[in-house]
Amino acid sequence: MRRPSRAVAGWAWGSRGRWAAWQGGPHAGLPPPPPALRPRLVFHTQLAHGSPTGRIEGFTNVKELYGKIAEAFRLPAAEVMFCTLNTHKVDMDKLLGGQIGLEDFIFAHVKGQRKEVEVFKSEEALGLTITDNGAGYAFIKRIKEGSVIDHIQLISVGDMIEAINGQSLLGCRHYEVARLLKELPRGRTFTLKLTEPRKAFDMISVRSGGGRPGAGPQLGTGRGTLRLRSRGPATVEDMPSAFEEKAIEKVDDLLESYMGIRDTELAATMVELGKDKKNPDELAEALDERLGDFAFPDEFVFDVWGAIGDAKVGRY
Repeated sequence: MRRPSRAVAGWAWGSRGRWAAWQGGPHAGLPPPPPALRPRLVFHTQLAHGSPTGRIEGFTNVKELYGKIAEAFRLPAAEVMFCTLNTHKVDMDKLLGGQIGLEDFIFAHVKGQRKEVEVFKSEEALGLTITDNGAGYAFIKRIKEGSVIDHIQLISVGDMIEAINGQSLLGCRHYEVARLLKELPRGRTFTLKLTEPRKAFDMISVRSGGGRPGAGPQLGTGRGTLRLRSRGPATVEDMPSAFEEKAIEKVDDLLESYMGIRDTELAATMVELGKDKKNPDELAEALDERLGDFAFPDEFVFDVWGAIGDAKVGRY
């Protein structure tokens, strides 16, 4: 695969996405170049069910990424459900979150068959872990073995949840969908409207249980990552340190335990906010300021503080 260009006109990306002049270059000491002269980060992409290879660039967040993929393959942007890195399979361990390795290959999964399923809620926990694509679609990331949903063969990992009992969920975040599922009364039947990703021939009839617990977030290959943010511009950063990777994994596990969601970008943001805080109260204030919509409970914040602290001292 052709390596994306990372430097131009006497400038190069430094650590954490800052611009740095080349050693001995003629422009040392000058301010960063204007956007028109900044390096082009070019990524290769295919549709997961099969397509020619396309080239995309110039995106700063997930919505723009989906838009660029749609342009490359002449699709409506709303058809793109989610992306995986370096595999065309619906592999939740390779799900594109908030970071893309500079040498990663992007596979876009688009809408396939729609289906409507009736589910009898015989237990409080349905056995679903929900995530979202950062652009208004929530989908199933994991199905717990032996759970209520595990016994319904029509429901699979990767299915987008369009509606519950006729209530549209388009535009909802993962935690909102997880809360609605949790609040459904036990002992009642409810209806799920789902859309599965379009499958390649070699994926037909394959039903995955989702990402393996403890497998850890996949933050890309190559020597750096493009960090996509829901707010603010994308930045080129160094690969996460061992501490950051483990802390993100532990916080992501806590998100699943407390809220029924997995979201490596959310976990990475929480680690970023918490790694320099001196106590749980400071972390709580930072989370309220940046992520107040989630209304994290105090016990969850305390556990996040402990997870970050454990990762700092190598208690994995």
